[in-house]
Amino acid sequence: MSELFARAAHWASCQAGRSWAFMLAVAVVVVWAVTGPVFGFSDTWQLVINTGTTIVTFLMVFLIQNAQNRDTQAIQLKLDELIRATRGAQNSLMALEDQGEAELAQAREAMRELAETGERISP
Repeated sequence: MSELFARAAHWASCQAGRSWAFMLAVAVVVVWAVTGPVFGFSDTWQLVINTGTTIVTFLMVFLIQNAQNRDTQAIQLKLDELIRATRGAQNSLMALEDQGEAELAQAREAMRELAETGERISP
């Protein structure tokens, strides 16, 4: 089930970022606006666009989050490999994203000190 969601989410997020998807959204809004006088700008007419955009927005939140999670994981793996492969790099920084707030703050302060002094900080 999760593999099916992953494939569907990847496909949908790729399609949503294409120019034709934007043009389709513009066309829907234009059709909706043009039909306003036909329906007398009624509450139902307004409800159609409100409901449609709410549903699309709700679903897109999950697609965007899925894409962001996937991209973040890939970037972290690439950074970890660069740290691992770089002589003199601090391997203690690998998988830092899995640490708590206190550990992140401590690492950030250590990096700030390193930037100010230019010296290597022991892990």
